[in-house]
Amino acid sequence: MRSALAAGVVVVLASVFAGAILLFTARGILLDNVNSAAKDRTAQVITALTAQDPGALVVALRASVPGRSLAQVVTPQGEVVGASGAIAGMPALSALRPAAGRRLQETKNLRFTEGEPWRIVASGVSTPDGERIVLVAESLDAVTDSTEAILTALLLGLPVLALVVGVATFLFVGRTLRPVEAMRRQAATITATNLHARLPLPEADDEIAALATTMNTMLDRIEASAAAQRRFVADASHELRSPLTTIRANADLLGAANLDEKAGRSVRRIRGESARMSRLVEDLLLLARVDDQQKPVRREDVDLDDLVFAERERVATEHPALRIEGGVTPVRVIGDPDQLTRVLRNLVDNTVRHARDRVTISLAARDGQGEIVVGNDGPPVPDADRDRIFDRFVRLDDSRSRDAGGTGLGLAIARDIITAHQGTLTVDELSEGAAMRIRLPPSQQ
Repeated sequence: MRSALAAGVVVVLASVFAGAILLFTARGILLDNVNSAAKDRTAQVITALTAQDPGALVVALRASVPGRSLAQVVTPQGEVVGASGAIAGMPALSALRPAAGRRLQETKNLRFTEGEPWRIVASGVSTPDGERIVLVAESLDAVTDSTEAILTALLLGLPVLALVVGVATFLFVGRTLRPVEAMRRQAATITATNLHARLPLPEADDEIAALATTMNTMLDRIEASAAAQRRFVADASHELRSPLTTIRANADLLGAANLDEKAGRSVRRIRGESARMSRLVEDLLLLARVDDQQKPVRREDVDLDDLVFAERERVATEHPALRIEGGVTPVRVIGDPDQLTRVLRNLVDNTVRHARDRVTISLAARDGQGEIVVGNDGPPVPDADRDRIFDRFVRLDDSRSRDAGGTGLGLAIARDIITAHQGTLTVDELSEGAAMRIRLPPSQQ
């Protein structure tokens, strides 16, 4: 819209500029015609003057047109020795006194013509009677009238023409750029979670269509690269499962044996690290499945209040010292109960890990959506990290990172799962502490 409007304004300004050029060009042509007429009349008078033919001079002077063209012959002292009948007995038309063979000109208003502008050409000439000045005056009244007529026509017609051309340009440019705007809107919706989307192809076979085709080809390559990366992660994770299971099984066997203290510590460390590695592998597998948009999320009715009550009971059992706050309102959504349970458990575990004395696990229907809030009275998340915290393998600081052997993928998995359910997961602040807020669209039932 802005581009089309700018194009319309440019066309209007260009029309005004073209009108100004037309006006000045027309005036210049008319003045050139006046100058040419004055030079021709001067040549006639000079020819008669140098021929020393009084009759020819009288004829040349009388050839002037009263009201449009006048002629005089004066001495260098300003004495009039010959003149057109209309100005007989009048003083010299101009004070210009060029030397012989030279020519000067000026534009001035003559008193006896009611102040109308005239173009006066003064030419010096040598005659047997001495130096003479030939003065020829051409009226500029026709030039003024023609210029005013053109200006009036421009003032009346140019706004209409500029408006018509501007509107036509606005509509044409807007129609031309409409496919570009559609491509821009579609491109803005393409993210890592929907790389299968493509830009719309315009009907016209032009440069814009070629651009859309090129962009879609690039998206094909990006999607193929992302799919290859997901396959690699999934395949590598699958391959790591078996050796990790073997390591954990052997560590369990060694742990059951009578080992000295040093060996026992080593076995326990192996068991802990292998368990952490197994969690990482499982998280990578889950991320690969969530990223694979070709596999739709399982859709069924899920009672969020059942999931929330289950987590509240688990926290009360495992962490009896913590106070649990927040109310629970029945809310039903459409989604995968297993994935939603994993998200809720992940957020609750993370919240409990950083809580001091209390946690908040609540569910309510708000603004037409189901809203789960999981928070605590621990340290808040800095504003600068509220989006970055959901990136993969991101750890904010030591107090929020490796103290419980986390993989750095939990929040990334949680947001991807919620996004796949057409919901949102954000970080908020409580009056004291931090909170995770899940918003999901409700079931239509």
